[in-house]
Amino acid sequence: MTHTVVGLFDSKTEAQTAMNQLVQKGFVKENIDFSQGRTGDSTANTSTGTGTSTGDNISSFFGNLFSDNETEARSYSNAARNAEAILTVHVDSNERARQVAEIFDNNGAIDVDGSSSQQNFAQNSQTTHTNTANQGDKAIPVIEENLQVGKRAVEQGGVRVRSRVVEKPVEEHVRLREEHVYVNRNPVNRAVTDSDLSNFKEGDIELTERSEEAVVSKQARVVEEVSVGKTVEERDQVVSDTVRHTEVDVEKINTNTSNRTDTRRNND
Repeated sequence: MTHTVVGLFDSKTEAQTAMNQLVQKGFVKENIDFSQGRTGDSTANTSTGTGTSTGDNISSFFGNLFSDNETEARSYSNAARNAEAILTVHVDSNERARQVAEIFDNNGAIDVDGSSSQQNFAQNSQTTHTNTANQGDKAIPVIEENLQVGKRAVEQGGVRVRSRVVEKPVEEHVRLREEHVYVNRNPVNRAVTDSDLSNFKEGDIELTERSEEAVVSKQARVVEEVSVGKTVEERDQVVSDTVRHTEVDVEKINTNTSNRTDTRRNND
């Protein structure tokens, strides 16, 4: 059902502020009409070539809007002629219409019949034209819950890999060699030979002692590699819950209780 909410303002600034708030609240700008009041000039009708006053246009608009309530249409038409700006918003639900009326109230909309805009906003639907200020209708909202399942990431643990350097004592056996010089003096008593005579001169003989010592060096080798990564698996999970909906029982009451009928509307 389409609803039309009309707000009359004494200030264009207030009307513009209200329109901006409507857009911020998610109302489609194409469904918001902004027009000026304070009639007195005429506008040309291009389709017929005749002059039609703005006041006649306003009367025709509210006459169509309140086709079943001439008094209400006249009240709104008179108020619109004195207003500086008129906002007309088309919405698809009664709740959205009340949100529009609340924004109108907060921005100084004119009270046409002395009550707030939230209590007497104009509505227009495909089948009826009503003004909620003068109706005693009571609405029972039929509500139905829908199950919406989303996804979110949660932490379930993990792995922390830390590397550190550890020292440990090691032993290796190695055989080392050492040289020692010794001198032996042996007493002898023999005849001199030619060889002895050839060595009968001054001279030096040197012998050097040598020994081995351990030389330590280290060589690093890679003996293992540790790889860290993640694998992704997908699984299906069935989410079970309950949803609620409103059931409205409509009982037709007759004077003859024997003819009472009971019809049930189940909103499934």
